[in-house]
Amino acid sequence: MRWVYAAIVMASIGLAGRAQEAASSANAAVPATAANAANSEARSLTIPAGTKVPLVLKHAITTKTVRVGDNVYAATNFPVVVNNRMAIPSGTYVQGTISQFRRPGRIKGRAELLVHFNTLIFPNGYTLMMPGAVENVPGAENSTVKNPEGTIQANGSKGKDAGTIAGTAATGTLIGAAAGGGKGAALGAASGGAAGALITLLTRGNEVRLEPGTTLEMVIERPLTLDESRLPVVK
Repeated sequence: MRWVYAAIVMASIGLAGRAQEAASSANAAVPATAANAANSEARSLTIPAGTKVPLVLKHAITTKTVRVGDNVYAATNFPVVVNNRMAIPSGTYVQGTISQFRRPGRIKGRAELLVHFNTLIFPNGYTLMMPGAVENVPGAENSTVKNPEGTIQANGSKGKDAGTIAGTAATGTLIGAAAGGGKGAALGAASGGAAGALITLLTRGNEVRLEPGTTLEMVIERPLTLDESRLPVVK
């Protein structure tokens, strides 16, 4: 009987030990999971929607030659910082595409260009998709952004058209005066003005033209989450 009793006692001790080990393993797994979640959260960095990113254009774009789907290449020229951490360093590449364009009309209608940015490429090759639009074009001489979508519109050409008409009218006046005095000057002015108006009708308005090095301001349209472990080390 003693050996039976001893066997029962030993079996009970073994079962209790295994139960204690399982409980210890389960208790250890909980903080480990929490720690992993905390580490994962700590490694992510979210750039809020509406963040503005200064860019510089790497190539020329003009409504005279672009096509829908053409690529647009730019780079950041000033860093973006979020929560005292470097989110987008200067020199990060930004790629986009031409979504829409319109050439200027001969009588009315201004040139327009719509660009959507879609890719962010960090100096170390870390790449992610990004929804971005043009917010401003401070470096463009004859264009402005006309709506929240980021459509770039050429300035009007009324001043240029008026100058063309006035110039041809003045030229006609001089020629008419030389040919027939005061009456000739009046006729020359009229014919010169008509010629100027015809030239204006046959000439397109201003194109949108962005030269290499033109500064743009991009706005990030939706929150962008970065993996901090993949961000380049800034020295």
